Amino acid sequence: MSFRSLAPEITPQMLLRAYTLGIFPMAESAEDEEIFWVEPRERAIFPLDSFHISRSLAKVLRQERFEVSADQDFDAVLELCAAPAPSREKTWINAQIRTLYRALFDLGVAHTIECRRDGRLVGGLYGVALGAAFFGESMFHRERDASKVALAHLVARLRAGGFRLLDTQFMTDHLASLGAREVSREIYRRMLSTAIETPGADFWIWPKGRRLRGTEALAALGAARD
Repeated sequence: MSFRSLAPEITPQMLLRAYTLGIFPMAESAEDEEIFWVEPRERAIFPLDSFHISRSLAKVLRQERFEVSADQDFDAVLELCAAPAPSREKTWINAQIRTLYRALFDLGVAHTIECRRDGRLVGGLYGVALGAAFFGESMFHRERDASKVALAHLVARLRAGGFRLLDTQFMTDHLASLGAREVSREIYRRMLSTAIETPGADFWIWPKGRRLRGTEALAALGAARD
């Protein structure tokens, strides 16, 4: 179960403060006008030093099947994360959440990873970076393996940039298959406090606009294979 309470009209600054306390907003559906604060009793995280790269995913990364970028089209990623898909008939990203996270992007703390094929956006994710913590919000895919590639590139960037925590909120079978694990609320709060207070983490360890190749991501993950 999760702690949940109705959120009043909130500002980007209030949202950032909530993250430092381990709380994040959700809506019942994309059409719902209300937002709730949520704090899961069990929190899903990715240990950054043990992200699981399967042989098939490593092969996809080496093949450069997708063109991977960061922060090139925040609005499109958010729109596709909010859209229904075969595996999810509705999402929790409503209009207010979209407005808030666009404001965080304008402040330079929300980020996207995008995967394209032939110029078409086919996978990606978005989240928020504070201190040495990254809070993953949502991901999508329109082609097989595109969201996995986006996640692998995110983890590679966070590892190289000195991050300490990758929070994914709730556990799913998909995230578990990639090495996510659950920790208690109390353990998460300690991990969060340490990460928020750790200086020097840099999301832009690879400069904005530089295309990171799959082999480079594998090397940063310590998972390069012959």
